[in-house]
Amino acid sequence: MPRLVLDLRQPQQHLVRACLRFTPTQRQLSLQLPGWTPGSYLIRDYVRQLEGLELFREGKALPLQRTGVASWSAHLADLEPLELRWRLLATELTVRTCHLNGDHGFLALAAVVPELAGQRWRPHELQLQLPPDWRAWVPLPRLDQGGWLASDYDALIDAPVQVGPLEERSFSVAGVPHRWVSWGGDPAGSDPGWLADVEKIGLTCCRLMGEAQPAASDYLFVLHLLEQAYGGLEHDNSCVLQFGRRALARPEGRRRLLQLVAHEYLHQWNGRRLRPAELAPIDYSRPSIIATLWFAEGVTSYYDQLIPVAAGISSESELLDDLGSDLSRYRLTAGRRVQSLRASSQEAWVKLYRQDAYSADSQISYYLKGAVLALCLDLHLRRHGSALSVVLQQLWRSHGRQRRGYRESDLLTAFISQAADLSTLLPHWLDQHDDPPVDDYLNDVGLVLVPETAAHADVGWELDSKNGSVRLKRVSRAGAAEQAGLEVGDELLAIDAERLSKADQIVDLISPGRPMELLFCRDGRVRSTRLSALPADVERWQLRPIQDPESSQLACRRRWLSLLP
Repeated sequence: MPRLVLDLRQPQQHLVRACLRFTPTQRQLSLQLPGWTPGSYLIRDYVRQLEGLELFREGKALPLQRTGVASWSAHLADLEPLELRWRLLATELTVRTCHLNGDHGFLALAAVVPELAGQRWRPHELQLQLPPDWRAWVPLPRLDQGGWLASDYDALIDAPVQVGPLEERSFSVAGVPHRWVSWGGDPAGSDPGWLADVEKIGLTCCRLMGEAQPAASDYLFVLHLLEQAYGGLEHDNSCVLQFGRRALARPEGRRRLLQLVAHEYLHQWNGRRLRPAELAPIDYSRPSIIATLWFAEGVTSYYDQLIPVAAGISSESELLDDLGSDLSRYRLTAGRRVQSLRASSQEAWVKLYRQDAYSADSQISYYLKGAVLALCLDLHLRRHGSALSVVLQQLWRSHGRQRRGYRESDLLTAFISQAADLSTLLPHWLDQHDDPPVDDYLNDVGLVLVPETAAHADVGWELDSKNGSVRLKRVSRAGAAEQAGLEVGDELLAIDAERLSKADQIVDLISPGRPMELLFCRDGRVRSTRLSALPADVERWQLRPIQDPESSQLACRRRWLSLLP
């Protein structure tokens, strides 16, 4: 079987020295480095960090022909054992890339290991060579002679590698062993109740899925606490989290990190084992168009706020704040009128992960709108005596346990089995640009979205002020600034002859309906335009309990918050 050895003993060089020993199965050898990693739908061209790829037999170099940007081939005279050597520059610290320095190392193995044609479904062995006093955490079975064994190539590159002089915290969820390791700070070490609350999150996820135990037979949490960060990446038996130290120190920081834990932990069911058919198996070389990412990510995003409440570690009022913030962000995103939820899923590769100053007006996140739709589906199903959790468990039993990829028709069949009217409603909500009736469904649980009007006129821009300069960082589509001919990057110089140096000056100079003379600079040329601000618009929405709710509304809310049908 292929045997991978990664030498990390000179971390100050930021170089991973790799050696892959294997016996070829055919004389035409082909290999390819992945372009992306599951859970993050963007071609990342990991080959950018690859250096000095060479092929050897018994120490003698063999010709290796490049056949593509990230693929190679060689014609072999025989099937004797070979050795592939290369280096990888590890300087990018995200949950989907590689980072190695004197403090720690983190490897997303999709960025490290090429796939050998004909060897994908064979077991792969992993060995690590580490600096003194460093340890390694890899969510794979250990070998008696040292190292780890992956059942196949997919399992190998699904295993994140964390190394360093770090401390491990152990606990269990429903009798299943779990490990927690942090770099940059450790809430499990400083917060006595942290691991107990993570365990509650795990148990609540099991209950949500109708299972007595987690899907993984053991599980690894890896946390990177950085100055500023937020994100995570799911794997079959582990997850990698990044969170900001400053954010964690805020009053809501602990709750936000636990929601991130809930999101990635739930993915071991929804998103990993229960996955779209387009990812079974995965093509690591090119994008796969997936119309159902709204279910894999949106449904998981919806539950990540409910799970801490159902687990008893977050309050109802905190949920209203968090859910209200997301609903407000959704309603204030103009792009939801341009891009449908299905299109958002299909276009993930070219839009969601490539945000620019115009994205908010042209697209909607399938995480965000998917979570809004999941809320509506859950409350709609409750009108029929069911719940979204019932559909999720049904799909888990029919597809997830067998790792049988689902198609959109499978999702629709599962939803219709619980509420027949979803045969027309769900396709409409996926394809059209109008909002699902959120307010009607919130009323079922005695909640209402309350608008708050901004204190100032609506100009349709966002400003960036630094070093005595005020520039436009966003111009809303069809807003006053766009009507005045302004563009992102323009420097604002003066309004009605008043010199501008700070963004907060502008508030007092603008009145709705009164045309103003605006002096600005673009591409080194000073220009002028007439700007007419609009009346103040809704600045945000807040989610509140309605006054004098009926007992049926309160009962429905209790069952909703407890995740019961």
